[in-house]
Amino acid sequence: MDNNGEHEGSNRGGTDTARTRRTQAQRDAVTVEIGYALASAAFVAAVGFGFVTGPALFLPLSSGTVHALVTAGVTLAGVLFALRVATVLYRFRQEGAGPQPSQPGRTSPDS
Repeated sequence: MDNNGEHEGSNRGGTDTARTRRTQAQRDAVTVEIGYALASAAFVAAVGFGFVTGPALFLPLSSGTVHALVTAGVTLAGVLFALRVATVLYRFRQEGAGPQPSQPGRTSPDS
């Protein structure tokens, strides 16, 4: 038993010890991709919010209509944010799961 109260060789958190560790470059790529996903999602959400609530700034609307537009804008922004993060990270995961080329830089077997 070690200092954490676990038996030696036990799987902590249910992870498989046979899994290969990620390289620093792979960890950096994941970090950059998460940052890109969050930044691009914030931009898309802000554009969506502005598109929906924009008329409230320039048109003489009743307070109920303004409230409805702001509520719809916030809802749309939240949905767009979540969808953008999910699609960017899903696409990143799918691109990383593909087979690696045997000879980097070559696009066809006869080149």
